[in-house]
Amino acid sequence: MKKYGKKYVEAKKLVDKETYPMDEAIALLKKTSVTKFDGSCEIHMKLGLDPTQADQNLRTTVVLPEGTGKEVTVVAFVGDDKVKEAMAAGALMAGTGDLIQKIEGGWTDFDVAVATPDQMKDLSKVAKILGQKRLMPNPKSGTVAPDVTKMISDIKKGKVELRVDKEANLHNIFGKISFDDAKLKNNLKALVKAVIDAKPASVKGTYIETMTLASTMGPGVPLDVNSVVSESK
Repeated sequence: MKKYGKKYVEAKKLVDKETYPMDEAIALLKKTSVTKFDGSCEIHMKLGLDPTQADQNLRTTVVLPEGTGKEVTVVAFVGDDKVKEAMAAGALMAGTGDLIQKIEGGWTDFDVAVATPDQMKDLSKVAKILGQKRLMPNPKSGTVAPDVTKMISDIKKGKVELRVDKEANLHNIFGKISFDDAKLKNNLKALVKAVIDAKPASVKGTYIETMTLASTMGPGVPLDVNSVVSESK
């Protein structure tokens, strides 16, 4: 049986209801943070869909209005004519040939990769490496588009990908413990709304089954799904 530290056990005692409305849950999330560093605020959702069905494999993006609180490093696969533009937008590295060579050599020290459509054919050389680390640019995740400045800018501002795992769960960060309650609420509402808006048409019955908030290494705080959905629409 998994053993928990004293701080976790004490924090867990504060979670004494079956579910909480959004405002109470966010306040409790901060109270139950157990780390000395500025931990992340996470939301975990169980969705009532079947990811094995192509029309139910949810994958979308949302720009969190208050950002994620994390500095995101971006590389851009672009032609020579767009290298300066990508670097000016905040890319760590830009180009295609040199980037591919570095990645083939084992370098993947970045958070997100973006690409313009005309460069995708060249990425086949490193598709396996990037795919294994979930770094391969993809139009569905908003990382393949002609406008490289907008792609990088959105990511830097707080764009996150929402993607279900094999068990139909979503796991996402929506801020930092240091954020005030209002900022966390703005981000959480935007994220939940994006999930609602992305509901596959073929899904029947209950769509969002459970929602739980948690801080880094902290206990889960269960949300009242109906009230949170109502407040986020």
